[in-house]
Amino acid sequence: MAELKLSETRDLTRVERIGAHSHIRGLGLDSVLEPLVESEGMVGQVKSRKAAGLILQMIREGKIAGRAILIAGQPGTGKTAIAMGIAKSLGLETPFTMIVGSEIFSLEMSKTEALTQAFRKAIGVRIKEETEVLEGEVVSISIDRPASGGAVKKTGKIIMKTTDMESHYDLGWKLIEALDKEKVQSGDVIVLDRPSGKITKLGRSSSRSRDFDVMGSKTKFVQCPEGELQKMKEVVHTVTLHEIDVINSRTQGFLALFTGDTGEIRSETREHTDTKVAEWREEGTAEIVPGVLFIDEVHMLDIECFSFLNRALENSMSPILVVATNRGMTKIRGTNQISAHGIPIDLLDRLLIITTQPYTDDDFRKIIELRCQEEDVEMKDEAKHLLSLIGCDTSLRYVIHLINPAALACLKRKGKVVEIDDIERVYRLFLDTKRSMQYLVEHQSQYMFSVPINKEEATARDAYGFMAI
Repeated sequence: MAELKLSETRDLTRVERIGAHSHIRGLGLDSVLEPLVESEGMVGQVKSRKAAGLILQMIREGKIAGRAILIAGQPGTGKTAIAMGIAKSLGLETPFTMIVGSEIFSLEMSKTEALTQAFRKAIGVRIKEETEVLEGEVVSISIDRPASGGAVKKTGKIIMKTTDMESHYDLGWKLIEALDKEKVQSGDVIVLDRPSGKITKLGRSSSRSRDFDVMGSKTKFVQCPEGELQKMKEVVHTVTLHEIDVINSRTQGFLALFTGDTGEIRSETREHTDTKVAEWREEGTAEIVPGVLFIDEVHMLDIECFSFLNRALENSMSPILVVATNRGMTKIRGTNQISAHGIPIDLLDRLLIITTQPYTDDDFRKIIELRCQEEDVEMKDEAKHLLSLIGCDTSLRYVIHLINPAALACLKRKGKVVEIDDIERVYRLFLDTKRSMQYLVEHQSQYMFSVPINKEEATARDAYGFMAI
């Protein structure tokens, strides 16, 4: 009989994408905001991280609303990594919106509308409301299942108790499905949110600790609740002003958040939202959570956008604005005026500027080790040293991009650890910016619409194609 071979199956329920900054976990600071040499995925840039830590502390204390920070430095010096570190350190409760300067130039909406939506996405509203819940131990569940199928839905009853009382409640088909989903049975202590129908299982009642037939290794035992079954519980929701705008501007309500296409929102809708939020704040049921808006490549904005930012920062509910650029003295887009970083001087005057410095050889080595861990690549120390030397001559981004191709080259020769030969092989296959420019100069006559350039000009340009000064 032929041997039956079972095909290999892969679990596709959890797919992880490794991004350029997926190894960043925070700013790498200690309890007194002093930067550690290597922590939370951050390496080097000690002064920049210390300055970002002070900004982070002011954001947490709510002392920097309506301010703006500029992170400026050469390409590949960790500007976006610092912004991501700030976002990770703030946590999920503080809204963090990240856009690129060129994103706002769209045919679907105006530039100021795109910036307004980005601003309001970065402003959170923490809403407090009281909801009625049932909290107790399940005594029994009885479900009436119809004998015939069709449109007849299941009904049932549930008996719950506390240490002081016991009562029974009717069940609809939605609650029955929720109970089946959570696998609730008699003896479980649950919390049932009546308005939404959400069921939370807290654990097994301690009085059922001797029921060995239903006790698993991870079973959690809790005390039977005291007092009334029906209780009022405070629930906190955090939404953004933009989400409230979308709900109020569309006929389908909150379902509009899932369509993706929000379009332009009228100013009347935003005024209504602001008025409603102000009423909630006066009633004490809501509070504003100023978030962070990060605009990368801010030099791509034009003079109209910079004028809008100047006015928007004066608003009482504006978020903390963090912008980044790798430009030096350059033209302000939309004008012929030259300014530092391509930003008008009146906006520059509002900014706290954090500068980043080029990485050292030791920093290159540590970053390469971090990326190898993140991408699950085993590499010999000699290969890492070679990569760091290549990075000092080319750029950090180039050597990071070589890690995965080198791992594939190692896999192709049936190896398990990346060696120097694998690095050399992918180095010859993939050109960096300098070698690519040299190739273009040598073969420029074979390309269409090529502007003639001599070798002296090509060698005078740095790794990113700019003339050295």
